[in-house]
Amino acid sequence: MEQHYKLYRVRELADNDEEFVRALALTFLEEVPEDLKVLKKAVTEKDYYNTYQMAHKLKPTIDLFELGVLDDVIVVQDWGKFEQKDIDITPTFDNVIVAIESALTEIKLDFDIS
Repeated sequence: MEQHYKLYRVRELADNDEEFVRALALTFLEEVPEDLKVLKKAVTEKDYYNTYQMAHKLKPTIDLFELGVLDDVIVVQDWGKFEQKDIDITPTFDNVIVAIESALTEIKLDFDIS
């Protein structure tokens, strides 16, 4: 439990209301996969604008659930924002993907959500 994410800040936000914590976890599971899908497409297509938008959108959630890749998300965001065509963000972005996908899998297991 909580190997790829942490609930400390979520519980703090929820004032330890476990129903609210579960609701936030469900929201994470509903929204983050779609956002990641859009972000993957944007990065692959070198769509800098949408890369910036989606990375920026994911930042607070990644921070709240403490996935450990906030700095990497900021690098991806800035790559899009500043159209850094001379930088290969693949390794950094791969870290983000692994962290998010690992957290998604673990949250489903921890909250018994299929």
